Amino acid sequence: MSTKALIAILLICGVAACDGGKTEAAGKPKTGCTAGQADCLPDVKYVDTTGKAYTLDQLKGKVVLVNFWATWCHPCQKEIPDLSKLADKYKKDVLVLGVLTDSPSDNELLNFQSDFAMSYPVVRASSDILTAFHYPQALPTTYMFDKGGHQVGQPHLGAIRLDDYDQQIAGLVAQK
Repeated sequence: MSTKALIAILLICGVAACDGGKTEAAGKPKTGCTAGQADCLPDVKYVDTTGKAYTLDQLKGKVVLVNFWATWCHPCQKEIPDLSKLADKYKKDVLVLGVLTDSPSDNELLNFQSDFAMSYPVVRASSDILTAFHYPQALPTTYMFDKGGHQVGQPHLGAIRLDDYDQQIAGLVAQK
């Protein structure tokens, strides 16, 4: 499915962000994930717009937030400063991956990232990524994974707020 087709489906389905879907509190980390295991960080090719690749091996031991967004999405724009603050505050232990679902040119995206002071990597959505995450039905949608690669709670639908996630992420970072 093309990115344009996905955008059309999202518009038809109602992209308006909802406030539900907050993730649950973090418990003790589970043992590591194995490739293809349900509720684990999907083993797909995450390559950011600078060409840097992120493999599951590189992400082991990090808390990972996978955030699906688009440049035209106002709730997505609203959450960027808080996601950047989380990425900056926990840069050693947390990786925020912004999965871009629309198709601005490279220059348009660079300008957007500059205008919104994005401090985390952006990965353009691919069919592998969209399939692995079951084509998120709303934007923004954020998945959180603990250091072992296990999904924490349900995907968060709607804009992330720093105040809502700072304590939870701190707890996940503190886990051994």
